[in-house]
Amino acid sequence: VWIFGYGSLVWRPGFEFTSRKVGFIRGYSRRFWQGDTFHRGSAKAPGRVVTLLEERGACTWGVAYKVCGEQIAASLQYLNVREAVLGGYDTKLVKFHPQEKDAGEPILALVYIATPQNPSYLGPASEEDIAAQIIVSSGCAGHNIEYLLRLADFMRFFCPQAEDEHLFSIEEALISILPSLYLTEESLEET
Repeated sequence: VWIFGYGSLVWRPGFEFTSRKVGFIRGYSRRFWQGDTFHRGSAKAPGRVVTLLEERGACTWGVAYKVCGEQIAASLQYLNVREAVLGGYDTKLVKFHPQEKDAGEPILALVYIATPQNPSYLGPASEEDIAAQIIVSSGCAGHNIEYLLRLADFMRFFCPQAEDEHLFSIEEALISILPSLYLTEESLEET
């Protein structure tokens, strides 16, 4: 079984796997439209994590993990809790295209996608509003800022040829907010 990750699974799968491949799926774009009140946020300050939006001509890069034998049941059980129960994601099968030039045919992979019907779905917002929400959110897996920056770093390092305007616009908005936030906190401490 292959499992495709496009968010925190790219750097922290949390399950055993036999091999991994960087690559992409077609027909979906990555969006910070899913709320998170457990891993990267709380009930008072929900974090923003990614989901996939069906979009003709779009492409989303990530990592596919091959799980075999006993790894299958354990990984699916773990992901069912992490993604479905706690995250509100549904599963779909997609065609994964490995980055390697001699990869051959696409691989069928399982992917978790949050839909607008789930209660944690936040939907679209401006890059600045998403960045502002990410800055104040933290959950049991860490700060929401870490989630955004690790995902942006993954894209730069493993998929430099790929474009993800949504991701990089939010990162840019976050970086522009941070200095003013730091200065505001510093001025408050002086008073």
